[in-house]
Amino acid sequence: MTIALPTRWRSALPHLTTPMPPDVTPATAAAGTGVGVNLPMELVRQSVLEREYWDIPKEILAAYRQFRPTPLWRATGFERAIGSRVPVYMKYEGGNISGSHKLNTALAQAYYYQQAGVKELVTGTGAGQWGTAMAAACALFGLRCRVFMVDSSLRRKPYRGVLMRMLGAEIHSSPSGLTGVADRRGEGIGNSLALAIGEAVEYASTHDGVAFCIGSGETYSILHQSVIGIEAQDQLAALDATVDMVVGAVGAGSNFGGIALPFHAGARATGTQGPTLVAAESATAPKLTRGVYAYDKTDATGTGPLEAMYTIGSDYPIPDAHSAGLRFHGAAKIISAMRHTGDIAATAVTQQEALDAGRLLTRNECVLPAPESGHALAAAAKLATSGADGMRAQNGVLVCVSGHGYLDLAAYEQLLNDELGDEAPSEQALMSAVSGLTPVGQDASSPPRGSLLSAGGPLGGPR
Repeated sequence: MTIALPTRWRSALPHLTTPMPPDVTPATAAAGTGVGVNLPMELVRQSVLEREYWDIPKEILAAYRQFRPTPLWRATGFERAIGSRVPVYMKYEGGNISGSHKLNTALAQAYYYQQAGVKELVTGTGAGQWGTAMAAACALFGLRCRVFMVDSSLRRKPYRGVLMRMLGAEIHSSPSGLTGVADRRGEGIGNSLALAIGEAVEYASTHDGVAFCIGSGETYSILHQSVIGIEAQDQLAALDATVDMVVGAVGAGSNFGGIALPFHAGARATGTQGPTLVAAESATAPKLTRGVYAYDKTDATGTGPLEAMYTIGSDYPIPDAHSAGLRFHGAAKIISAMRHTGDIAATAVTQQEALDAGRLLTRNECVLPAPESGHALAAAAKLATSGADGMRAQNGVLVCVSGHGYLDLAAYEQLLNDELGDEAPSEQALMSAVSGLTPVGQDASSPPRGSLLSAGGPLGGPR
């Protein structure tokens, strides 16, 4: 099956049921003490303009051609293993130097920052796929790269750090001791992607020629990932295949948005009924299934704009687990807005279920998925068989395998040794973590009025 490399990204912004709520400037930034994040103007435009198609610059296309289009196939072995009632199609994003879909936006961001005159990019990473992708993109576009990686992930996956160093990046375990935001945090911070991001934000703000970049939750990064869904639509059409469920794992939302939102845009543009879009999240960070729709911080500095998101609270100490890159407290604002209007469904998956699904794929398709992808595979398996959360596929399931698991073998070793445990947040812990947040729809510039939970949460879904 031969398909063309997409030459345009496709935005879902023109096809939202309701506009996204605007960001809110926190009081610290309004008083002149906030940390600024400077974006190239093209990334700003991609975040706010309701333009459906965006031409991909030739320099980025040249880099994409090294690994795109990516494969899509019907996973008949996986179907037999799970007893599937319907076809299950895999879209695989692990065949590049980063081992994941993250390279799609890393290349675009490095190009735009390089064009803007930036000399060094600094970022935070959870499981390391994003940090690796950014290191690779910086190497291709002649930029220095610095990465703050979640401490527990770096200890479990030391070779992620080696690969980033091979690509020329400088790596810091987070909390690093290099920033004030790390010094101010309490116990449990070694598992916090919000802290790693916060350290990167602070570092960039205090060094000349350095810019902060992020790869998952921003609207422009999800736009860049649309190449995944655009290709998948063409590949399914070439197979004369239809699906009524599209599944991706959600940390903040980039690979899910990449595989799913082009289907939403296509259905809205043609006035047809599209497939159900199912976000599979970690049960240790269940923002879409147990969180609240409120204004929250995107990183531990708390000085950037507050965004409307489904969140379990940016200060919630997320349990140490193989949720890996899904270990983030909130969902991207475009994903959250679509969840709120009912255009996106969600289900939570435990790490045991995720790694069991990864083992099944390995044995029956000879593809070793990342633990993040295992969450999507576990959800897809349920949807294709007995169903999950009131949903059950009737025609077929498309699932994004967002990356490979060759640097995650320690997680699979724990699975094989029967050493895994799951620690989902308690209701009391979630209530405490979100109690000071302002619900979307309430004036975010004024103090919260009582408990957020009394205002309608945890929402656990759209309203």
